[in-house]
Amino acid sequence: MDLVEGVGESSSPPRSFTGFSGYEIANDVYNRLVEIHNEEVVANPEFREQLEAHFSRLPASYALDINMDRVEDVLLHQKLLVLAKDPENRPVFHVRFLENFWTRADGDEDQQDLIAGPALSHGSDRNHEMGFEPCSKMEDLNLDFRRNSLDKDKGDLDGDSFSRQDDIHVPIHEVIFSAVDKPKLLSQLSALLSDIGLNIREAHVFSTTDGYSLDVFVVDGWPLEETQALHAAVERAIAGSEGSWPGSSRSKSVIEGAPAAQASFVDTEIDIRLLKIEEKIGSGSCGDLHRGVYLGQDVAVKILKSETLNKALEDEFCHEVAILREVQHKNVVRFIGACTKQPTLCIVTEYMSGGSVYEYLHKNHHTLTLSQLVKFAIDVCRGMEYLHKNNIIHRDLKTANLLLNGANVVKVADFGVARFQNQAGVMTAETGTYRWMAPEIINHQPYDQKADVFSFAIVLWELVTAKIPYDNMTPLQAALGVRQGRRPDLPTNTHPKVLELMQRCWETDPSIRPSFSEVKVELERLLQEIEFRSDV
Repeated sequence: MDLVEGVGESSSPPRSFTGFSGYEIANDVYNRLVEIHNEEVVANPEFREQLEAHFSRLPASYALDINMDRVEDVLLHQKLLVLAKDPENRPVFHVRFLENFWTRADGDEDQQDLIAGPALSHGSDRNHEMGFEPCSKMEDLNLDFRRNSLDKDKGDLDGDSFSRQDDIHVPIHEVIFSAVDKPKLLSQLSALLSDIGLNIREAHVFSTTDGYSLDVFVVDGWPLEETQALHAAVERAIAGSEGSWPGSSRSKSVIEGAPAAQASFVDTEIDIRLLKIEEKIGSGSCGDLHRGVYLGQDVAVKILKSETLNKALEDEFCHEVAILREVQHKNVVRFIGACTKQPTLCIVTEYMSGGSVYEYLHKNHHTLTLSQLVKFAIDVCRGMEYLHKNNIIHRDLKTANLLLNGANVVKVADFGVARFQNQAGVMTAETGTYRWMAPEIINHQPYDQKADVFSFAIVLWELVTAKIPYDNMTPLQAALGVRQGRRPDLPTNTHPKVLELMQRCWETDPSIRPSFSEVKVELERLLQEIEFRSDV
């Protein structure tokens, strides 16, 4: 299975829908709306065609997730996607109260009531028939939720004495977003909700065929049933992150904010006239990667797409150039220069003919011997040890950002979200890719260089198994699972020292995780043992 992180993270994992017809569900929705005499349907002779077009834009998982008892939700989703086409509106959002959750004050889960039904179906007969599971299921992930503490003596509570006075009342709300789909969108939305004080109980996330997202979050943490104040809180949070939403007219153009940044990069500026750009070798939502030639040497050219540029991408571009120009190590991709002037914004690095470790494992299907595996891991440790000694946190360490040269030497690459560690020694902003992300980052807690060590543990697991982490989950499901202590299943076919290192590196408590210097020393000793045995 090929799951490419970063692009369209709202997408669910690939699934098989044998015999499934989205047209049939669209037809069921239409008939149900007619049956309940919905005015929008009755008054619009073109509605059926519009409804079919709506379903055709969205993946099969969307159709399977529709609750036929709440078919008006489809009309709301249509409206949000239409509003999202206007840059003035992005991101579009809608807030509503869903239900009340009552739980025993002593935490007894056997005594719980749900009032009202969720907006999307979480276990319909249709889902079971098709072998489909919703995007996020609380029972699968063992998700918790915030419970308000009670400042009173609960007394003796047993099954017979249970009363509503001893319940904890947890209102459940639904927040729906629609925006231009992009890498890190789920991360950005979940961080926004967390900043408001909301806890994500479920997420149903979809990407349209024309590049928009429809992301439905079921949340708790807002104490009131009324939604006016919650709506205002979401509005303020969006306004506070102006410039970071793709395709929004709120975002500043790169030209407006570029001069100051460009002035500091004079020593890195390349002569674009001497750069020969050749075939495209990779692509993302924010830019394309080309092979090229500069001053007679093979290079890789990362070119930003002008139509997607905004303040957030400009900042990411400037940070990447700022870090690349400061680093030089045999296990870090070599920086050659950058063009920081319109119309072509690009970063030029050495060309790595072996591609990424992700491609090496999952597309080219190479199987690593124990010796090769340990050598790859040592290369990563050396590169990361160098970065950490220079006070740089990578923040997105994963196999897609580890590149191979012709001699199969691994080099750390892609510093778009890397940062120099601040003087306080901690950071809080959520960034990275969910499948490799440390729990302290997911939980929006302060973090430091040990977050990279956690990501390395997932990389090490990937090298051992040649599998994608949590490949049966969406990225958001994986993150919610990690938050609750979930880790990939331990492989059984590798050296016990590798397993022991892996587990130490993905400890929940960052202080327990070893440093890259320590891991490197242990792996170098292991490699000596392996090579000694092979010589005997």
